[in-house]
Amino acid sequence: MNSETITLITRPYQDVVDDILTAIVGGVTNEPIIFDVKSDLYPLAKPARDVRGVTGTVNGAHFTFRKEADFLFSEGDNGVVWVEAGTRPDDETTFYVDYFLQNSHSPITDLNVGSVTRTLSEAMSREIAIVYEQINEAYKSGFIDSATGKSLDYVVSILGITRKTKEFARGLVTFFRAAASTGNITIPEGTTLLANKGEVRFETTELRTLQRGQARIDVPILAAEEFKGAVGRVEAGKIDALLAPIEGIERVINFEPTVLGAEDETDDELRARARAVLRALGKATLMSLFRVILEGRGMPVEAWDPNSPGTKRSDPGTVTVLVEAEPERMPQLSAVVNETRAAGVLTTLVARYVFFKPRLLLSLAPGLTADGKGKVIQQVIDAIQSYTDGLSSGDDAEGAEILKVARSVADVMDIKIADVLTWRSDLGTPGAQALVDSLLEALAALPADADEAARRAALTTAVNDEAPALTPTGRRIPDRSLVIALDGSPASDEQVEAGEFKIAATVDGEQWWVVLDMEEADIVLS
Repeated sequence: MNSETITLITRPYQDVVDDILTAIVGGVTNEPIIFDVKSDLYPLAKPARDVRGVTGTVNGAHFTFRKEADFLFSEGDNGVVWVEAGTRPDDETTFYVDYFLQNSHSPITDLNVGSVTRTLSEAMSREIAIVYEQINEAYKSGFIDSATGKSLDYVVSILGITRKTKEFARGLVTFFRAAASTGNITIPEGTTLLANKGEVRFETTELRTLQRGQARIDVPILAAEEFKGAVGRVEAGKIDALLAPIEGIERVINFEPTVLGAEDETDDELRARARAVLRALGKATLMSLFRVILEGRGMPVEAWDPNSPGTKRSDPGTVTVLVEAEPERMPQLSAVVNETRAAGVLTTLVARYVFFKPRLLLSLAPGLTADGKGKVIQQVIDAIQSYTDGLSSGDDAEGAEILKVARSVADVMDIKIADVLTWRSDLGTPGAQALVDSLLEALAALPADADEAARRAALTTAVNDEAPALTPTGRRIPDRSLVIALDGSPASDEQVEAGEFKIAATVDGEQWWVVLDMEEADIVLS
């Protein structure tokens, strides 16, 4: 849903009344002004006698600000002044001002409660506010998350789903953890269970999580679509199987018989079932994961799964995919992959990323508010992020350009780079730990009385043998060698401070993406 559109059609009754009353006496209504945390004073477009009201956005929602508590009218400045301790609009959002003009000569002056003008205005405002609410309801009725009642029935009918009535049996099924399982286990809504050796099917109606250390959990169920009526009534102990296994779940059972429902399926239950149907489309195969990655404009390069041969085989219940994708697309790709993966399968996306964190010393222009200083710091981070986002695979990040874009931010007087930290993604390449494991295994294979020559020969063989490939984890490995001088040699502290360095985007002959990892704590004001 579009939050900006919702704000446009959300007009509370009192706001409508204020607008009409202000317009009747020749005032200005809803004059738009963009809020900036750097400033407290906002001049009005026309000479004003007084401000009647201010509305805007706070935490993404419509808000009516309070005069004197949140804002004041400064007659000398002919503007709105925001009170330091009051509520303020979200940064870079538009607030709207209703105010009276100095040169207004309206014959209507009585706007008090009970006056003819006020009574008529409130009557009209009520009808207008009702229309706004009806428009808002019509808009929300088109989305699965906000539609209710009959409107929700129409929305989910696109998926071939209809609301289950009280004639569908309900019950509880207990899920038991396997002895070897230790972590959290998510049981999605819409999980299918079998009863009477597969003759009857049920579906879970709520998402539940079996927490670490918890041995069992009860989950509500509802008879599947085609098992309406008495056929859904099964005895205790008959629901004992899952249609698709869930990693970490050993068995399921219903300790009590299922019964016909006392009421129809609720809106929340219907939404949960519809979401489960959407997630189930094309699930559980490596090709389905590749499909959603390609649809998200990523490129699958390699995959490790339990069915792959040799070095590409991963542990049971895990799948790892190496993708070629712009860093800003990675969160979206991870989200759609997690929605598409089979229940209980741990899916990991990894990519050739070089992460860097510059530590900066910043001098700002005097006179900025506390919020203004925080905004400039964020703008510096955004400027460096924008530069980094413009780099392609294999493009080095240059220290001189980082300083240049940071200095271009308004109110930045001076900037220095104190340090740069770098990491690279773990793609499963052999490393020191694999070599240590090989040496220990070579020594363990020797008899206890082996002489020095035998031990030396075993260690030499282990060192000369190629280390086995490991499954990528995607974790970050610190690597200072990626910070290089302009001539390709390791960069010194002096070169880093002067910006005479690069973040290398080529690792072992492969082209990698440079990714900024920076937060406000990485910038210190001097």
